[in-house]
Amino acid sequence: MADPDPDLARVVREGVGRLNWRMRAERGGESTLVLAVLSRLYRAGTQTPKEVSDGEKIQPQSLTRVLAAMERDGLVSRRPDPADRRRSLLDITEQGRTALRDYSEERERWLAAAMAETLTETERELLRLAAKVMMRLADS
Repeated sequence: MADPDPDLARVVREGVGRLNWRMRAERGGESTLVLAVLSRLYRAGTQTPKEVSDGEKIQPQSLTRVLAAMERDGLVSRRPDPADRRRSLLDITEQGRTALRDYSEERERWLAAAMAETLTETERELLRLAAKVMMRLADS
C-alpha cells in the first residue's frame, strides 16, 4: 500500500470542488437542493422525507418547504406510507425526471464546450483517464 499523499489529496479536492462550483454556476432553473432531492429519488427510488433529509444532510424543516414546492410544480409525488399512515412516501415524477435530465444535459454541454475550447487532445485524454480513476476511487 502506498503512503498517503496529502498534497495530491488537496489538489484533487480543490480541482473537483472548483469544477463542481463552476458547473453549478452554469446551471439555470432548479435550485441545488431541488436537484439533490430529484437526483436522490431517481437513484434510490421511493423514500420518506426523513430518508431524504438524512441522506442529503439537511434539516427536515428546510426540506418541508422545498418538497411542498416540488410537489406543487409536479416534480415529485407524495402518497401515504401503507405501513405507517403517519409517514409519506416520495417519488420522482416524469416531469422531475425531465428536469433532472435537462439539467444534466445542460451541464454536460457546457463542460464539453469548455474542454474543447481550453484543453489539448492530450489533456482531454488525460482527463478521461483521471475521471475513470476518480470513479474507481469513489467506489472504493
